Amino acid sequence: MALEISGVLIQKLPQETGQGKNGPWVKQNFIIETQEQINRKICVSAWGDRVDALQQFAIGAFLKIAINIESREFNGRWYTDVRAWKIETVTAGAAPMPGAVPAQEFTPQSSTTDTNFNLTATDNTEDDLPF
Repeated sequence: MALEISGVLIQKLPQETGQGKNGPWVKQNFIIETQEQINRKICVSAWGDRVDALQQFAIGAFLKIAINIESREFNGRWYTDVRAWKIETVTAGAAPMPGAVPAQEFTPQSSTTDTNFNLTATDNTEDDLPF
């Protein structure tokens, strides 16, 4: 599964290295904060040469990241990994991602709107839905 997320780079965690059956590896986790109606913090992993690519971005940079999400089970517990396979900066004037609402443009809906929900089971109006 390949997805794209975008957000502000808020933290780079220390690099991790190790030795696997295929040789040495390097990994660095970083945190982005999405700029949606409800901002979310997401921890993303960069592996191998993506760690080098991550170094060119400063804290506060607005990034677009192509990711793969994978879950695995170990000893009865599930672990999910969000891996970046492409990291790029979003330039001013670039089209926003679908569904993204810049924080400065978001204004909450007024709670004084009058919404009338009729949920009675005896409603005899004909339903125009095909299912």
